[in-house]
Amino acid sequence: MSKRDYYEVLNVSQDADAAALKKAYRRIAMKNHPDKNPDNPEAEAIFKEANEAFEVLSDSQKRARYDQYGHAGVDGQTSGGGADFGDMFGDIFGDIFGGGRGGSRSHVRQGADLRYNLEIGLEDAVRGTTVKIDIPTTVSCGSCGGSGAKKGSKPVDCSTCGGVGQVRMQQGFFTVQQTCPRCQGAGKQIKDPCYVCHGSGAVKENKTLSVKVPAGVDTGNRIRLRGEGQAGEHGGPSGDLYVEMHVKPHAIFEREGRDLYCEIPIGFSDAVLGGDLEVPTLDGKVKLKIPHETQTGKLFRLRGKGITQVNSSARGDMLCRVLVETPVNLTKKQKQLMQEFKTIQEKEGNRQTPKKSTWFDGVRHFIDELRT
Repeated sequence: MSKRDYYEVLNVSQDADAAALKKAYRRIAMKNHPDKNPDNPEAEAIFKEANEAFEVLSDSQKRARYDQYGHAGVDGQTSGGGADFGDMFGDIFGDIFGGGRGGSRSHVRQGADLRYNLEIGLEDAVRGTTVKIDIPTTVSCGSCGGSGAKKGSKPVDCSTCGGVGQVRMQQGFFTVQQTCPRCQGAGKQIKDPCYVCHGSGAVKENKTLSVKVPAGVDTGNRIRLRGEGQAGEHGGPSGDLYVEMHVKPHAIFEREGRDLYCEIPIGFSDAVLGGDLEVPTLDGKVKLKIPHETQTGKLFRLRGKGITQVNSSARGDMLCRVLVETPVNLTKKQKQLMQEFKTIQEKEGNRQTPKKSTWFDGVRHFIDELRT
């Protein structure tokens, strides 16, 4: 009888990580373990099959051979039906109840990760920079080396669990293990706590760190600083620090991915007659040619004047939106000239404002239809 695919047995995808594999195996094992299903050969067969699949897929070398050659690559290297279900069950469910059966659990724990919100300007985000930050954190106690015990002494085995970190409880036919209530799973007790950290193994401290911000970062991007988080418990490794970027609003530019946007106000005469304008970019000023009779809202694209994002060599564009300003604070002479211009327009049928004429024609047509 041919064997089923191991990934199918555990009901996981081929790119499943170790955590997903263990979770899938737990689910099947808890339902079909022989201790819960006495005299049930079908459940025992399912458990054996899952046991064999997990044994292969949880081993990186066996998994690589299986992925390349299938069952032929791992036949003879699995425990199969000869597995000790009790030991396998205890090992895999140790993580649920705080440790394996009869085994000692380390009281060392990794420290927590931290997050720091870093606000930078658009120019620094585009070009990259190095920023110094001060963060409150905890570090391993120098007096006790992170053990929590007074210098010259050591933690001792917990008197309740004997150093295992768990206590066993019998619930009918099913035996489970729970975290020891006295030592909270550490397996150790500190009789003589360190006078500096008072037994915690860590002390509070402010750290100054240099954060190298790569060119092209944007709001929401994160930089990971390994080992700069909270100190681990009882000498365990420190967590990581995640620096999250927040780019401040800019007075001129708005960013959208690789592109920059800006609004350029121009005078009435410039819009009518056209001309050359100097506009700012992140690389300095450039000339923008405004054609005659430019309408407000017209968008001009300056290619290659945008942003190069992180891990990319392609640079975006800058898009300039023209806003035509209506003249204000006119002199008497200017008002006379504008009135003369308006009179000439009306005599010539407003040919200089085609959109206005078309719009009013539509309004008149709409009103006529309402009257009929």
